Amino acid sequence: MTLLSRISGLVRDVIFANILGDKAAADVFFVAFRIPNFFRRIFGEGAFSLAFVPVFTDYRVNHSRQETNAFLQILTGRFALILLVFCALGVLFAPLMVMMLAAGFAGQPEKFDLAVQATRITFPYLFFISLVALASAMLNSCGRFAAPAATPILLNLSLISAAILLVPRFEDSPIALSVGVIAAGLLQLLFQIPFLKKEKLSIQPRVLKREGDAVAIDGAKRVFRLTLPAVLGVSVAQINVIVNTILASFLVTGSISWLYYADRIVEFPLGVFGIALGTVILPDLSKKYSKKSIRNFSSTLDWAVRWVVLICIPATVGIVLLATPTIATIYFHGDFTVNGVHKTAASLVAYALGLTPMVLVKVLAPGFYARENTRTPVRIAMISMLANIVLCLLLVFPLKHVGLALSTSLAAVVNSGLLYITLRKENVYTPGPGWWSFIFKVSIGSAFMGMVVWWFVGPAEEWILQSIGQRVLKLAALTAGGGILYFGAVLLLGIKPGSMLKSSKVAQ
Repeated sequence: MTLLSRISGLVRDVIFANILGDKAAADVFFVAFRIPNFFRRIFGEGAFSLAFVPVFTDYRVNHSRQETNAFLQILTGRFALILLVFCALGVLFAPLMVMMLAAGFAGQPEKFDLAVQATRITFPYLFFISLVALASAMLNSCGRFAAPAATPILLNLSLISAAILLVPRFEDSPIALSVGVIAAGLLQLLFQIPFLKKEKLSIQPRVLKREGDAVAIDGAKRVFRLTLPAVLGVSVAQINVIVNTILASFLVTGSISWLYYADRIVEFPLGVFGIALGTVILPDLSKKYSKKSIRNFSSTLDWAVRWVVLICIPATVGIVLLATPTIATIYFHGDFTVNGVHKTAASLVAYALGLTPMVLVKVLAPGFYARENTRTPVRIAMISMLANIVLCLLLVFPLKHVGLALSTSLAAVVNSGLLYITLRKENVYTPGPGWWSFIFKVSIGSAFMGMVVWWFVGPAEEWILQSIGQRVLKLAALTAGGGILYFGAVLLLGIKPGSMLKSSKVAQ
């Protein structure tokens, strides 16, 4: 379902590239959409969900259904109230947020005013999507992953519909797309309700306590208490995005769009594999920690890390070699320019270098959150943030927007490395046997695949001159062929992905 979601997102971005291109309207909408998404990743899918899952898992294991549902009602009601207040403030202070996120717009009044209008429309999306994230966390904790993973498809379909139906009827395309964003939030929330009812989870939010709510209120307090340090940790990751956007707003027009389009390509494997893997193991790790099964806890982490190495190293090689062909095939239509293809492809190469550490962060961080330890990832994330800021300032001048993408990748190396070292020091994660042999075989398979793909890929200019049909067929052949070559090579070298799947209770 995550794969289908990412495919629909890819279709959405192709349509955006046709309609908005890499011009001022694209920069305006991406800033307006990024602001509520920044807070969504902090309050919804980020800190709150990470704090919620271990506590909810504990309630499901150690408390009655009545106490668990009372806990959910109190938590949902108070969370919704906080969100309402925050969204009202967000609409009120939209000009300030645009100024902070895209300071470079200040010298362009029309662009700035349009970004403020669009932000005021998109910001209430935070209310809906944060409640969606809470509902998704409930379902994930119950072992139901398909419906939450399918929910983003509704956002993509809504934005596609807005692009096709509303953009021609609106004077400003960013406003039309912003209406699609808010409509998507409502649809996504309504979509979750039947699945929650099927799991017999109470979805009647309330703020005031009733008699016998002491246990429920204690659980809600635990979640909010764990959320505060987690907010800092997730905020740090999002501050990196803000720093990049602020600096990009001072560069030439199109810089924000080039970074956005490249980031969307890297988000494809990151979302399909990394976020999905992290989502699956968090409830499982929480359950094993609740049962004091540290050995199984470590084996689950080891299983996940092996999958990261097996998939992400060859994915990085493939993305780097096929950067220009991929951008030309997906985005080079309509208002998207040849210059935009080259600039976006350069960003993509820089982002791709950080794919493996980015996915490792998604897998290693649950090793802390499952133990209700939200403070350690915060400290590590803050170090990573400082590294990102320093690297941005050092690299943005010589490398422009590419330097911003590269700083993100290098900061991810710092983050994942410190998470790994800390888990080892705490004796929570002990790598299993055969790691060096495993890495060697994956590297050989990736190198073999890379050399063959490089031989057939051809000059970048040829891709731009080809028809869209030729580009699609050639890129599909190279991608599929590269995948077959890689997995064939690692199978011959003795790695059996099928056996890896069977070796974990999570996968089963």
